[in-house]
Amino acid sequence: MSLHYSAAHSSRITKKRAPSLKRSASSPFASFTQRKPVQRSKSKPEISDHDEDLFDERLDDLGIIATLATDLSLRDVAQIVKYANLNMFEPMPERGGFNSTRIAEILNFRRSLPKTVTVAHVHALSKSPTVTEREIAELTRANVLRKVVIPGRGTGGSTVGEGLILMSDLESMLDHTVGLDEGLKGNLQTPIITSIIHTKNSDLLCADKLLQHLRSHPLSSAIPPTAFTTTDLTTLKRAGFLTSSTPPSTTHSSIPTTPSTSLPTISRAASGSLAAIGGSNPIVDAGGTLTLRHHASRTATPLQLALPNTGPYLRLLTDARAHLLSLLHKSTRYRQLPLYLLRERWDGAIAADDAASRAKKARGEFAGVLPVRTRKWRQFCGLRFDWVLAECVGAGMVELFETGSVGMGVRVV
Repeated sequence: MSLHYSAAHSSRITKKRAPSLKRSASSPFASFTQRKPVQRSKSKPEISDHDEDLFDERLDDLGIIATLATDLSLRDVAQIVKYANLNMFEPMPERGGFNSTRIAEILNFRRSLPKTVTVAHVHALSKSPTVTEREIAELTRANVLRKVVIPGRGTGGSTVGEGLILMSDLESMLDHTVGLDEGLKGNLQTPIITSIIHTKNSDLLCADKLLQHLRSHPLSSAIPPTAFTTTDLTTLKRAGFLTSSTPPSTTHSSIPTTPSTSLPTISRAASGSLAAIGGSNPIVDAGGTLTLRHHASRTATPLQLALPNTGPYLRLLTDARAHLLSLLHKSTRYRQLPLYLLRERWDGAIAADDAASRAKKARGEFAGVLPVRTRKWRQFCGLRFDWVLAECVGAGMVELFETGSVGMGVRVV
Protein backbone atom coordinates (compact mmCIF):
# COMPACT_ATOMS: atom_id res chain seq x y z
CA MET A 1 0.00 0.00 0.00
CA SER A 2 1.59 3.19 -1.15
CA LEU A 3 1.38 6.30 0.92
CA HIS A 4 1.15 9.64 -0.80
CA TYR A 5 2.67 12.61 0.89
CA SER A 6 2.46 16.07 -0.40
CA ALA A 7 4.73 18.96 0.28
CA ALA A 8 1.95 20.86 1.97
CA HIS A 9 1.73 18.32 4.74
CA SER A 10 5.43 17.90 5.20
CA SER A 11 6.16 21.56 4.97
CA ARG A 12 6.83 23.36 8.17
CA ILE A 13 5.63 26.65 6.80
CA THR A 14 2.76 28.06 8.90
CA LYS A 15 0.60 31.12 8.50
CA LYS A 16 1.03 34.03 10.82
CA ARG A 17 -1.86 34.53 13.19
CA ALA A 18 -3.16 37.81 14.52
CA PRO A 19 -1.64 38.75 17.86
CA SER A 20 -3.86 37.95 20.80
CA LEU A 21 -5.30 40.86 22.72
CA LYS A 22 -5.51 38.90 25.97
CA ARG A 23 -3.06 39.79 28.64
CA SER A 24 -1.10 37.11 30.31
CA ALA A 25 -2.04 36.58 33.90
CA SER A 26 -0.60 34.47 36.59
CA SER A 27 -4.01 33.45 37.87
CA PRO A 28 -5.22 30.02 36.67
CA PHE A 29 -8.73 31.45 36.25
CA ALA A 30 -7.67 34.11 33.77
CA SER A 31 -8.84 32.04 30.80
CA PHE A 32 -12.39 31.78 32.08
CA THR A 33 -14.97 34.05 30.55
CA GLN A 34 -16.40 36.73 32.78
CA ARG A 35 -20.13 37.06 33.20
CA LYS A 36 -22.30 39.65 34.85
CA PRO A 37 -23.81 38.65 38.17
CA VAL A 38 -27.40 37.54 38.06
CA GLN A 39 -29.86 40.06 39.47
CA ARG A 40 -31.62 38.16 42.22
CA SER A 41 -34.63 39.39 44.18
CA LYS A 42 -34.04 40.41 47.79
CA SER A 43 -35.13 37.90 50.36
CA LYS A 44 -36.20 40.68 52.77
CA PRO A 45 -37.80 43.63 51.03
CA GLU A 46 -37.42 47.06 52.52
CA ILE A 47 -40.23 48.11 54.82
CA SER A 48 -41.47 51.62 54.37
CA ASP A 49 -42.85 53.79 57.10
CA HIS A 50 -46.34 53.34 55.72
CA ASP A 51 -46.10 49.55 55.69
CA GLU A 52 -44.66 49.48 59.18
CA ASP A 53 -48.04 50.22 60.66
CA LEU A 54 -50.17 47.10 60.81
CA PHE A 55 -53.37 49.01 61.52
CA ASP A 56 -53.67 51.35 58.59
CA GLU A 57 -57.38 50.66 58.28
CA ARG A 58 -60.03 51.91 60.65
CA LEU A 59 -60.68 49.61 63.59
CA ASP A 60 -64.13 48.18 64.19
CA ASP A 61 -66.21 50.08 66.72
CA LEU A 62 -68.55 47.87 68.74
CA GLY A 63 -69.27 50.37 71.51
CA ILE A 64 -67.73 53.05 73.70
CA ILE A 65 -66.13 52.08 77.01
CA ALA A 66 -67.07 54.94 79.30
CA THR A 67 -65.04 54.04 82.39
CA LEU A 68 -61.82 52.33 83.43
CA ALA A 69 -63.31 51.00 86.66
CA THR A 70 -62.07 47.41 86.58
CA ASP A 71 -60.93 47.05 90.19
CA LEU A 72 -63.93 46.03 92.31
CA SER A 73 -62.13 46.99 95.54
CA LEU A 74 -62.43 50.71 94.73
CA ARG A 75 -65.75 51.54 96.34
CA ASP A 76 -65.41 55.25 97.18
CA VAL A 77 -63.48 58.34 96.14
CA ALA A 78 -61.01 58.11 99.02
CA GLN A 79 -59.91 54.66 97.89
CA ILE A 80 -59.59 55.89 94.30
CA VAL A 81 -57.29 58.71 95.45
CA LYS A 82 -55.12 56.26 97.39
CA TYR A 83 -55.07 53.85 94.46
CA ALA A 84 -54.01 56.58 92.02
CA ASN A 85 -51.18 57.73 94.29
CA LEU A 86 -49.86 54.22 94.91
CA ASN A 87 -49.98 53.18 91.24
CA MET A 88 -48.58 56.32 89.67
CA PHE A 89 -45.04 55.05 88.96
CA GLU A 90 -43.47 51.77 87.99
CA PRO A 91 -41.03 50.13 90.42
CA MET A 92 -37.36 50.57 89.61
CA PRO A 93 -36.20 47.71 87.34
CA GLU A 94 -33.25 45.63 88.50
CA ARG A 95 -31.55 45.57 85.09
CA GLY A 96 -32.54 48.95 83.74
CA GLY A 97 -29.11 50.42 83.07
CA PHE A 98 -29.45 53.12 85.75
CA ASN A 99 -26.50 54.33 87.76
CA SER A 100 -26.77 55.29 91.41
CA THR A 101 -27.05 59.00 90.65
CA ARG A 102 -29.98 58.54 88.28
CA ILE A 103 -31.75 56.21 90.70
CA ALA A 104 -31.43 58.81 93.46
CA GLU A 105 -32.77 61.54 91.16
CA ILE A 106 -35.82 59.49 90.18
CA LEU A 107 -36.65 58.47 93.75
CA ASN A 108 -36.21 62.01 95.10
CA PHE A 109 -38.40 63.42 92.33
CA ARG A 110 -41.15 60.94 93.10
CA ARG A 111 -40.98 61.67 96.81
CA SER A 112 -41.16 65.43 96.29
CA LEU A 113 -44.42 65.35 94.32
CA PRO A 114 -47.63 66.18 96.20
CA LYS A 115 -50.10 63.37 96.79
CA THR A 116 -52.86 64.97 94.82
CA VAL A 117 -55.11 63.49 92.15
CA THR A 118 -57.06 65.42 89.57
CA VAL A 119 -60.84 65.27 89.54
CA ALA A 120 -60.67 64.04 85.93
CA HIS A 121 -58.62 61.03 87.05
CA VAL A 122 -61.20 60.17 89.70
CA HIS A 123 -64.03 60.36 87.16
CA ALA A 124 -62.15 58.02 84.81
CA LEU A 125 -61.94 55.35 87.54
CA SER A 126 -65.52 55.76 88.75
CA LYS A 127 -68.73 54.44 87.26
CA SER A 128 -71.10 57.40 87.64
CA PRO A 129 -70.02 61.07 87.41
CA THR A 130 -73.08 62.25 89.32
CA VAL A 131 -72.54 59.86 92.20
CA THR A 132 -68.84 60.74 92.25
CA GLU A 133 -69.48 64.49 92.49
CA ARG A 134 -71.98 63.96 95.29
CA GLU A 135 -69.52 61.76 97.16
CA ILE A 136 -66.71 64.30 96.72
CA ALA A 137 -68.93 66.97 98.28
CA GLU A 138 -69.83 64.71 101.20
CA LEU A 139 -66.22 63.69 101.90
CA THR A 140 -65.08 67.30 101.64
CA ARG A 141 -67.74 68.36 104.13
CA ALA A 142 -66.61 65.56 106.46
CA ASN A 143 -62.93 66.74 106.28
CA VAL A 144 -61.80 63.54 104.58
CA LEU A 145 -60.87 65.20 101.28
CA ARG A 146 -59.78 68.69 100.36
CA LYS A 147 -60.07 70.38 96.98
CA VAL A 148 -57.10 72.28 95.61
CA VAL A 149 -57.99 74.84 92.94
CA ILE A 150 -55.39 75.18 90.17
CA PRO A 151 -56.43 78.04 87.86
CA GLY A 152 -54.65 79.10 84.71
CA ARG A 153 -52.89 75.80 83.96
CA GLY A 154 -53.77 75.33 80.30
CA THR A 155 -56.61 75.99 77.92
CA GLY A 156 -59.40 73.80 76.66
CA GLY A 157 -59.09 70.10 77.35
CA SER A 158 -55.57 70.42 78.81
CA THR A 159 -56.78 72.42 81.82
CA VAL A 160 -56.13 70.56 85.06
CA GLY A 161 -58.77 72.48 87.00
CA GLU A 162 -59.05 70.98 90.48
CA GLY A 163 -57.18 68.40 92.46
CA LEU A 164 -58.09 66.24 95.44
CA ILE A 165 -55.91 65.37 98.40
CA LEU A 166 -56.65 63.42 101.55
CA MET A 167 -56.58 65.45 104.74
CA SER A 168 -54.30 62.85 106.31
CA ASP A 169 -51.76 63.38 103.51
CA LEU A 170 -52.06 67.15 103.89
CA GLU A 171 -51.38 66.91 107.63
CA SER A 172 -48.36 64.72 106.93
CA MET A 173 -47.03 67.26 104.44
CA LEU A 174 -47.44 70.07 106.94
CA ASP A 175 -45.64 68.09 109.64
CA HIS A 176 -42.68 67.08 107.46
CA THR A 177 -42.13 70.28 105.52
CA VAL A 178 -38.63 71.63 106.00
CA GLY A 179 -39.67 75.22 105.38
CA LEU A 180 -42.08 75.21 108.31
CA ASP A 181 -39.49 73.72 110.62
CA GLU A 182 -36.91 76.32 109.63
CA GLY A 183 -39.42 79.14 110.05
CA LEU A 184 -40.40 77.91 113.48
CA LYS A 185 -36.79 77.42 114.56
CA GLY A 186 -36.07 81.02 113.63
CA ASN A 187 -38.76 82.19 116.05
CA LEU A 188 -37.35 80.17 118.95
CA GLN A 189 -34.80 82.55 120.45
CA THR A 190 -34.82 81.71 124.15
CA PRO A 191 -35.37 78.49 126.13
CA ILE A 192 -38.37 80.10 127.82
CA ILE A 193 -40.16 80.62 124.50
CA THR A 194 -39.25 77.06 123.48
CA SER A 195 -40.85 75.60 126.57
CA ILE A 196 -43.93 77.76 126.17
CA ILE A 197 -44.52 76.73 122.55
CA HIS A 198 -44.31 73.03 123.33
CA THR A 199 -46.87 73.23 126.12
CA LYS A 200 -50.50 72.32 125.54
CA ASN A 201 -51.80 75.72 126.57
CA SER A 202 -49.55 77.65 124.19
CA ASP A 203 -50.68 79.38 121.05
CA LEU A 204 -51.18 77.26 117.98
CA LEU A 205 -48.38 77.09 115.46
CA CYS A 206 -48.95 78.31 111.93
CA ALA A 207 -49.40 74.75 110.62
CA ASP A 208 -51.96 74.02 113.30
CA LYS A 209 -53.72 77.28 112.58
CA LEU A 210 -53.97 76.38 108.91
CA LEU A 211 -55.35 72.91 109.65
CA GLN A 212 -57.83 74.32 112.13
CA HIS A 213 -59.07 76.85 109.59
CA LEU A 214 -59.40 74.18 106.88
CA ARG A 215 -61.42 71.92 109.19
CA SER A 216 -63.71 74.76 110.26
CA HIS A 217 -64.30 75.85 106.63
CA PRO A 218 -64.27 72.62 104.59
CA LEU A 219 -66.19 73.94 101.57
CA SER A 220 -64.51 77.34 101.31
CA SER A 221 -61.69 77.72 98.81
CA ALA A 222 -60.66 81.23 99.94
CA ILE A 223 -58.59 81.76 103.07
CA PRO A 224 -58.74 85.23 104.68
CA PRO A 225 -55.32 86.63 105.64
CA THR A 226 -56.78 88.02 108.85
CA ALA A 227 -56.78 84.51 110.32
CA PHE A 228 -52.96 84.51 110.49
CA THR A 229 -50.27 86.85 111.63
CA THR A 230 -47.78 88.41 109.28
CA THR A 231 -45.07 85.96 110.35
CA ASP A 232 -47.38 82.97 109.83
CA LEU A 233 -48.37 84.20 106.37
CA THR A 234 -44.73 84.61 105.36
CA THR A 235 -43.85 81.14 106.65
CA LEU A 236 -46.77 79.42 104.91
CA LYS A 237 -46.15 81.23 101.63
CA ARG A 238 -42.46 80.34 101.63
CA ALA A 239 -43.33 76.72 102.36
CA GLY A 240 -45.75 76.68 99.41
CA PHE A 241 -49.03 76.11 101.28
CA LEU A 242 -50.61 79.49 100.56
CA THR A 243 -50.80 81.47 97.36
CA SER A 244 -52.52 84.64 96.24
CA SER A 245 -55.71 84.04 94.29
CA THR A 246 -55.76 87.45 92.57
CA PRO A 247 -52.94 89.68 91.28
CA PRO A 248 -52.20 93.02 92.98
CA SER A 249 -54.89 95.54 92.20
CA THR A 250 -54.41 98.83 90.41
CA THR A 251 -56.24 101.90 91.65
CA HIS A 252 -56.91 104.84 89.31
CA SER A 253 -57.46 108.22 90.96
CA SER A 254 -58.75 110.94 88.69
CA ILE A 255 -58.45 114.50 89.91
CA PRO A 256 -60.00 116.73 87.24
CA THR A 257 -58.83 120.33 87.41
CA THR A 258 -58.89 123.33 85.18
CA PRO A 259 -55.89 123.43 82.88
CA SER A 260 -53.70 126.23 84.21
CA THR A 261 -50.38 125.27 82.69
CA SER A 262 -49.49 126.93 79.43
CA LEU A 263 -46.36 127.77 77.50
CA PRO A 264 -46.57 131.53 78.12
CA THR A 265 -46.83 130.93 81.86
CA ILE A 266 -43.82 128.62 81.88
CA SER A 267 -41.77 130.99 79.69
CA ARG A 268 -42.30 133.93 82.08
CA ALA A 269 -41.25 131.89 85.13
CA ALA A 270 -37.80 132.32 86.63
CA SER A 271 -35.18 129.87 85.50
CA GLY A 272 -34.62 127.07 88.00
CA SER A 273 -37.88 127.61 89.82
CA LEU A 274 -40.71 125.10 90.27
CA ALA A 275 -42.97 127.08 87.98
CA ALA A 276 -40.48 126.70 85.12
CA ILE A 277 -41.31 122.99 84.90
CA GLY A 278 -45.07 123.41 85.16
CA GLY A 279 -45.57 123.38 88.91
CA SER A 280 -45.62 120.61 91.48
CA ASN A 281 -48.01 118.43 89.49
CA PRO A 282 -48.01 119.43 85.82
CA ILE A 283 -49.95 116.38 84.58
CA VAL A 284 -52.90 117.00 86.87
CA ASP A 285 -52.77 120.74 86.26
CA ALA A 286 -52.99 120.08 82.52
CA GLY A 287 -56.21 118.10 82.99
CA GLY A 288 -54.72 114.61 83.08
CA THR A 289 -55.31 111.76 85.53
CA LEU A 290 -53.02 110.46 88.19
CA THR A 291 -52.66 106.67 88.38
CA LEU A 292 -51.65 105.28 91.72
CA ARG A 293 -50.35 101.70 91.54
CA HIS A 294 -50.12 100.02 94.88
CA HIS A 295 -50.48 96.56 96.33
CA ALA A 296 -53.72 95.64 97.97
CA SER A 297 -53.74 95.51 101.70
CA ARG A 298 -53.39 92.32 103.66
CA THR A 299 -57.03 92.37 104.60
CA ALA A 300 -58.27 92.69 100.99
CA THR A 301 -56.17 90.05 99.22
CA PRO A 302 -57.76 86.57 99.44
CA LEU A 303 -55.52 83.53 99.65
CA GLN A 304 -55.92 79.96 98.47
CA LEU A 305 -54.59 76.64 99.61
CA ALA A 306 -51.64 75.39 97.58
CA LEU A 307 -49.32 72.39 97.72
CA PRO A 308 -45.51 72.44 97.53
CA ASN A 309 -43.94 71.28 94.25
CA THR A 310 -47.20 71.59 92.35
CA GLY A 311 -45.31 73.03 89.37
CA PRO A 312 -43.22 69.90 88.65
CA TYR A 313 -46.34 67.77 89.13
CA LEU A 314 -48.34 69.76 86.58
CA ARG A 315 -45.43 69.81 84.15
CA LEU A 316 -45.15 66.02 84.38
CA LEU A 317 -48.90 65.65 83.92
CA THR A 318 -49.24 67.93 80.91
CA ASP A 319 -46.13 66.52 79.18
CA ALA A 320 -47.37 62.95 79.68
CA ARG A 321 -50.77 63.83 78.21
CA ALA A 322 -49.16 65.50 75.20
CA HIS A 323 -46.83 62.53 74.60
CA LEU A 324 -49.68 60.02 74.67
CA LEU A 325 -51.64 62.11 72.18
CA SER A 326 -48.58 62.39 69.93
CA LEU A 327 -48.28 58.59 69.84
CA LEU A 328 -51.84 58.39 68.55
CA HIS A 329 -51.37 61.20 66.06
CA LYS A 330 -48.27 59.53 64.60
CA SER A 331 -49.82 56.06 64.43
CA THR A 332 -52.38 56.17 61.59
CA ARG A 333 -54.42 58.71 59.71
CA TYR A 334 -57.40 57.71 61.86
CA ARG A 335 -55.44 58.52 65.07
CA GLN A 336 -56.32 55.27 66.77
CA LEU A 337 -54.47 52.18 67.98
CA PRO A 338 -55.21 48.99 69.87
CA LEU A 339 -54.64 49.36 73.58
CA TYR A 340 -51.86 46.78 73.78
CA LEU A 341 -49.91 48.38 70.94
CA LEU A 342 -50.23 51.85 72.46
CA ARG A 343 -48.96 50.44 75.75
CA GLU A 344 -45.90 48.96 73.99
CA ARG A 345 -45.11 52.27 72.34
CA TRP A 346 -45.44 54.11 75.64
CA ASP A 347 -43.09 51.64 77.32
CA GLY A 348 -40.62 52.02 74.46
CA ALA A 349 -40.18 48.31 73.56
CA ILE A 350 -38.06 47.67 76.64
CA ALA A 351 -36.39 44.34 77.24
CA ALA A 352 -38.38 41.85 79.26
CA ASP A 353 -36.94 40.53 82.51
CA ASP A 354 -37.61 36.84 81.90
CA ALA A 355 -35.21 33.95 81.37
CA ALA A 356 -35.58 33.96 77.57
CA SER A 357 -34.69 37.65 77.29
CA ARG A 358 -31.66 37.22 79.56
CA ALA A 359 -30.47 34.28 77.45
CA LYS A 360 -30.82 36.32 74.26
CA LYS A 361 -28.87 39.16 75.81
CA ALA A 362 -26.11 36.74 76.87
CA ARG A 363 -25.86 35.43 73.30
CA GLY A 364 -25.64 38.97 71.94
CA GLU A 365 -29.04 38.91 70.28
CA PHE A 366 -31.47 41.81 70.33
CA ALA A 367 -33.78 41.52 73.29
CA GLY A 368 -35.19 45.06 73.50
CA VAL A 369 -34.12 48.50 74.68
CA LEU A 370 -32.89 49.19 78.17
CA PRO A 371 -35.36 51.21 80.24
CA VAL A 372 -32.81 53.95 80.90
CA ARG A 373 -32.82 54.85 77.20
CA THR A 374 -36.59 55.15 76.83
CA ARG A 375 -38.55 58.34 77.15
CA LYS A 376 -40.73 56.78 79.82
CA TRP A 377 -37.81 56.70 82.24
CA ARG A 378 -35.68 59.48 80.82
CA GLN A 379 -38.38 62.18 80.97
CA PHE A 380 -41.32 60.76 82.94
CA CYS A 381 -39.37 58.87 85.66
CA GLY A 382 -41.27 55.61 85.10
CA LEU A 383 -44.82 56.97 84.88
CA ARG A 384 -47.32 54.16 84.37
CA PHE A 385 -49.27 53.90 81.14
CA ASP A 386 -52.55 53.16 82.93
CA TRP A 387 -52.18 56.31 85.03
CA VAL A 388 -51.66 58.55 82.00
CA LEU A 389 -54.50 56.83 80.13
CA ALA A 390 -56.89 57.53 83.02
CA GLU A 391 -55.86 61.20 82.95
CA CYS A 392 -56.52 61.49 79.22
CA VAL A 393 -59.83 59.61 79.41
CA GLY A 394 -61.05 61.71 82.33
CA ALA A 395 -60.04 64.95 80.62
CA GLY A 396 -61.92 63.97 77.46
CA MET A 397 -58.84 63.82 75.22
CA VAL A 398 -59.16 60.17 74.20
CA GLU A 399 -61.86 57.53 74.38
CA LEU A 400 -61.85 53.75 74.58
CA PHE A 401 -63.94 51.48 72.39
CA GLU A 402 -64.34 47.76 71.88
CA THR A 403 -63.01 46.40 68.60
CA GLY A 404 -64.05 42.75 68.92
CA SER A 405 -60.88 41.46 67.23
CA VAL A 406 -57.86 43.07 68.92
CA GLY A 407 -59.38 43.98 72.25
CA MET A 408 -59.89 47.58 73.31
CA GLY A 409 -58.91 50.45 71.07
CA VAL A 410 -57.89 54.03 71.86
CA ARG A 411 -58.56 57.03 69.64
CA VAL A 412 -58.28 60.79 69.85
CA VAL A 413 -61.52 62.63 70.45
